[in-house]
Amino acid sequence: MIAEAGPSRLKGSINIPASKSHSIRALLIATLADGTSTLTNLLDSADVRSCMEACRALGARITSENGTFTVVGTGGKLTAPQDPIDVGNSGTTIYLIASLAGLTDKPITFDGDEQIRNRSAANLLNALSELGANVKSSERGCAPFTISGPAAGGEISIECPTSQYLSSLLLAAPLFNGETIINVPLLNEQPYAEITLRWLDEQGIRYTNENFKRFIIPGGQKYKAFNKAIPADFSSGTFFLCAAAITGSELTLNGLDMTDSQGDKDVVHMLEKLGCETEIGADYITIKGRPMKGCTLDLNATPDALPALAVTACYAEGETHLANVPQARMKETDRIDVMTKELRKMGAHIDELEDGMIIRKSKLTGTDVKGHGDHRVVMSLAIAALGASGVNRIDTAEAVDITFPGFFELLNKLRA
Repeated sequence: MIAEAGPSRLKGSINIPASKSHSIRALLIATLADGTSTLTNLLDSADVRSCMEACRALGARITSENGTFTVVGTGGKLTAPQDPIDVGNSGTTIYLIASLAGLTDKPITFDGDEQIRNRSAANLLNALSELGANVKSSERGCAPFTISGPAAGGEISIECPTSQYLSSLLLAAPLFNGETIINVPLLNEQPYAEITLRWLDEQGIRYTNENFKRFIIPGGQKYKAFNKAIPADFSSGTFFLCAAAITGSELTLNGLDMTDSQGDKDVVHMLEKLGCETEIGADYITIKGRPMKGCTLDLNATPDALPALAVTACYAEGETHLANVPQARMKETDRIDVMTKELRKMGAHIDELEDGMIIRKSKLTGTDVKGHGDHRVVMSLAIAALGASGVNRIDTAEAVDITFPGFFELLNKLRA
């Protein structure tokens, strides 16, 4: 699908959809729990639907009525389906669910689309093997791969260029028979691990966290059924926060709670650092775009914000350095490379670095650009056109359905 986006100021308020990170963790924990859980405001997107189907394949019974989802959990006794579990494009699902396969003694195969088949889970698979699981995969550790347990626990060391490796182990380890000790010499995206730990805290799961360098998780624990409303998604809100910054507009984003554990809430402070004004309420954020001045932004904890902030930096005076985010190359696409190429087509002045980008204020012109089937790239190229001259024609625009169905409709609603 080709989507067109052109210049415009914005005005008004919108409701931000639910968090993908919370929605997927909620479904997985409800699947592992003993009893019936109730979830409201669950994100309706392709990634979450993929996770839901994976949970059903593992034995959870999931029904919905009037937007409320009921999940009858397995009590940790998972079913091993005969057919591979297809996660579609959901990297979060395949990483977080992989360790759960260590809870059953029957093999479970995981697969996904072309992008998933190019994203390595080697570090995670090696760790599961060391914990006693039987793992069959390609040399690169990409899908399809097969895992069976039982994983017994033990002590491992795992480098986590993506925090999802750590979150996967943290979710499964409480149900292993023995104690698990996880040494973490490298951890990117720490706030996403903090989201997982917040869920463990709410569940009463016992663990020791030694400054995110070492975790000790006793085995033989249980998850309990729960009722929860899923909070709004700062990762999705980022595009509208940046859109206001680019256009000098005032927008109110409803549903965002700065006390939530999501790391992408720091984008609010990054835009303040660039020069924007914000008003933070209990469940909303109002942003006023103001003249911006370039600065250095460390994105190690917020890699998903790189595409939108790369666009925003094109409208800031001077030079902006997006730094310390090598894992942005490991997402649905190599987002450093892709955003550099596509913004250069629009006239951006960018130096591509191994772990980031240096971006100078640029006069952007709309043109034909490629979304590369990456939802965050598509949405970023749409907001790039808001302050440009001419129209961007963005291919693979259907990719927004992965996390943000209705994105283009909301953007059009706000056009002043």
